[in-house]
Amino acid sequence: MLSRSVELARFDELLDRAARDARAARGTAKGEESRDTGRSQLVDITGAAGIGKSRLLGEVCARARRRGLTVLRGRATEYEREVPFQVFTDALADLDPHTLDGFHEADAVSPLLQRSAARQSDAADRFGLHRSTAALLARLAAPSGLLLALDDLHWADSASLELLDHLVRHAVHAPVVLAVTRRDRQSPESLAARLTRGVDDGTVVRLGLGPLSARDCAELAGPGMSPADTAALYAASEGNPLYFLTLLQAHRGGATAESSSPPGLGALLLEELTALTPSQRGIVEAVAVLGEHATPAMLGRVTGRSGTAFTDDVVTLTHRDLLRSDPQGLLTLRHPVVRTLVHERTPFSRRVDIHRLAAEELALAGASAAERAHHVERSLTAWDPAAVAVLDEAAARTARTAPASCAHWLDVALRHLPQTAEHAPRRRELTLRRARALAACGGLRESRDLLQELIASPPRSPGGRATGQDPDQDHDQDHDQDQDQDLRVRAVVLCALVERHLGRCTEAVALLRRELARGPAPADVVRLGLELGSAAPQGSGTSYPQVRAEVEAALAAARSMGNEAGEAGLLAVAALGEAYEGNMTAAHERAGQAAALVDSLPDNDLTALCEPLARLGWAEAFLEHYPDAERHAERGLDIARRSGQLYVMPHLLLCLSHVRVQTCRVSSAVELADLAEDIARGIGSDQLLTFALASKASALVAACPPGDPRPLAVAGEAVAAAGTGVNWWASTAWCIFGWASLMAGDPVRARDALLQAGGPELHRIQPSMRPLYVEILVTSALVMGRSEEAREWAEQARKEAEQLGLPMQRASALRSSAHLPLAQGDTAAAADLFAQAAVESARCGAVFWEAFSLLLGAPLEAAAGRGRDGTLAWLRGRRLAEAGGSGMLVGLADATRPPDSGSEAAYSSPDRAELAERLATLTARELEIAELVAQGLTSQAIADRLYVSRRTVDTHVSRAFRKTGVSSRTALATLMARRRTGNRFMDARPEQG
Repeated sequence: MLSRSVELARFDELLDRAARDARAARGTAKGEESRDTGRSQLVDITGAAGIGKSRLLGEVCARARRRGLTVLRGRATEYEREVPFQVFTDALADLDPHTLDGFHEADAVSPLLQRSAARQSDAADRFGLHRSTAALLARLAAPSGLLLALDDLHWADSASLELLDHLVRHAVHAPVVLAVTRRDRQSPESLAARLTRGVDDGTVVRLGLGPLSARDCAELAGPGMSPADTAALYAASEGNPLYFLTLLQAHRGGATAESSSPPGLGALLLEELTALTPSQRGIVEAVAVLGEHATPAMLGRVTGRSGTAFTDDVVTLTHRDLLRSDPQGLLTLRHPVVRTLVHERTPFSRRVDIHRLAAEELALAGASAAERAHHVERSLTAWDPAAVAVLDEAAARTARTAPASCAHWLDVALRHLPQTAEHAPRRRELTLRRARALAACGGLRESRDLLQELIASPPRSPGGRATGQDPDQDHDQDHDQDQDQDLRVRAVVLCALVERHLGRCTEAVALLRRELARGPAPADVVRLGLELGSAAPQGSGTSYPQVRAEVEAALAAARSMGNEAGEAGLLAVAALGEAYEGNMTAAHERAGQAAALVDSLPDNDLTALCEPLARLGWAEAFLEHYPDAERHAERGLDIARRSGQLYVMPHLLLCLSHVRVQTCRVSSAVELADLAEDIARGIGSDQLLTFALASKASALVAACPPGDPRPLAVAGEAVAAAGTGVNWWASTAWCIFGWASLMAGDPVRARDALLQAGGPELHRIQPSMRPLYVEILVTSALVMGRSEEAREWAEQARKEAEQLGLPMQRASALRSSAHLPLAQGDTAAAADLFAQAAVESARCGAVFWEAFSLLLGAPLEAAAGRGRDGTLAWLRGRRLAEAGGSGMLVGLADATRPPDSGSEAAYSSPDRAELAERLATLTARELEIAELVAQGLTSQAIADRLYVSRRTVDTHVSRAFRKTGVSSRTALATLMARRRTGNRFMDARPEQG
């Protein structure tokens, strides 16, 4: 290709690498030595309209095919921007249907495959779809590599852009090359920003296409064109290939090329159309309007033509290079610029008729409402109940996977819904649904504005009817009022939730209190009380004690009604509020009551309580009841996924991530936080993103080896997302930033971060976690030579930990205290305190902190003359670190390794014999599932991997508990880790003569 040798050479490198990686993967599958099979690479091709982006992409596709790669190519289109996943659907349109045979995530990706409405999955969510799409690309790449080429991405719909964002941030672990083209100035800001960040971090290669040179244009013109005419055409076109070729065609048709007054590109292209017959012009207009549905069959139906004359016109237009046909028979105009010009000059009434006929034909063909909605919208000029019903159904079908499209179609429906009393209830319901969709896709402020309007709108008027005259009328009027009140409360609760996500907890509390002051029915008091309790302790101006009375009143209302689900939710909210504040007696009581109710209720009764389930999980995590926290968070996550409550999922995922850091299953913790980050970004809540990034940074500190820059980088993102906020999220972010800074060797920044988090007296730091965070201050102060300051912080940690009565917090305070005699050279006293810290951590299953305490204390035991104790402590700490996948702890173990740590004494025969005896009772399936539990997989993840039900997995786990004598997943994971460690030791022993 002309002037594109540099770009093509770069693509050749990437395609060759993908082909090599695919061959390596095939070799691994055949039993060769395992090797890295590559990660996806994205290439961002940018440039002005007509500069040659699509032509370059076409040449890249041809080169990929010659190398044996699978090639999928799709194009985003200008007038279909609300069709969800349109560019990916176009790319996957020519996929062999049998390719997905045996692909267990086929239902999850059905929205991308133009499946009929009957076959699309209702249970899918857009973030699950993103992960499943990555799995699909990896599957398609497996045989020989994959090139996914996406053209004109500046016109892509919101759902496609969100999916691409996921693929940029989470590279597919397969030989995949993603190539996208877009116009710089027309690209959405979010797309340009994401790709630019990818360029900065090395995950994206950017190729900016410039104009052709004069020599290239002369080559395009050929030897028959005089140098003067070629120069004039080049000057007029400024090296833009589309403009130059259009000028060249006009010149060959008899036009003169005068550089002083060159005709515009639009005028030249429109001039081509003047030579067409009316029937040919009608076909061109229909193709421009139909877009992705412009098949010959559809064209025949919407133009009312068929037979030889119609075929001849299509052939003539193809010969003129106005129409082009793709491998699936879809007809397109030569260039998107041509489509734009034709579409804009097609009479409005003609466009409406074409869209109406297309919608009718698609309905007859059994197309889904989402596929028809685009044409229905474009043909809707007045109130049409049937058409609005299609938009309504399309919105419902896409609410979970493409909420931006859902919100758009509901907006279209609302604009055509008559402003009459008859339609008022439906208008209010559609408005509430649109607000919910906007809240799900990042439109939090627009959602809040809609909800505030809805709350302020007057209820339905009874129409002047006198009560007491007609019982039926009175009953209908009461029913209407009940419906209005129910919708109003739902709007208030949703608005308060949106306000929370916007960081406006004070406003959320005020809104809820105003509604409670209206004297709502007991059922509404429960709903409002649940949301009010959920607003604390998140806000800067709202603490749980300030809303305790209202939560207790709502709890009394739930009990008076016999509403067990509502009672369970309010108890969970109260448990977290008390646990956060450090009121552990009340927290234990409320958490126990909530857990007893939750465990007795079926999943269907808990559907509306996913957020309270998250709060119960967090309360139990802060109370250091890790198995209970994990169990309830996993159950809540399962219910939230099935019911489409995406906004709750980050809280549940982060609770699980927190538990797995404490129990030292850090790889799983990072994955869970990573998923929570995806959802937080999709929702558009800075507060939620702050918390997700802080949790991810915490998991990364534990997971990464010393010197890895990722934990500090992610922690820095968290505090940047927090901005100037003063709330739970911001305080947590600054505390984790302090921890990451300390692990990175910067005690000054660590100290500053903790003081930023809590203020001089640390009052803004969560009371029930304060001793753990104070440990960062103690260590930082000692490293900085501030021994007296360290002593003061350690004393504060000791007092607060004793008040809390929590083993892990006491362990942290003991480690803080251990640093003080250590600084004075009393290694024996320090070793004793670290040993006590390990024991306290083990009491509650905080394996990470147990290992941390053991590894810190092991060299001190040796220095105090207790070498064997030091070796045993180090060996146990090292085993726990390896089993949990903690790079930080393994690095600490390497740094504190005692001289005789390889002694066989650490693996005494009775221990191995007992371990072998306990594990020998497990069946092969139970052993397999126990290994997956040890890897940190949830029951659902294990079920998906083994193609069994979750109930089957839980049954096997319970049997493994009973046979091995353990009572938690953490204990089972530790047992399996000891088995692996023992096997490695036995394999390494020399044979005895």
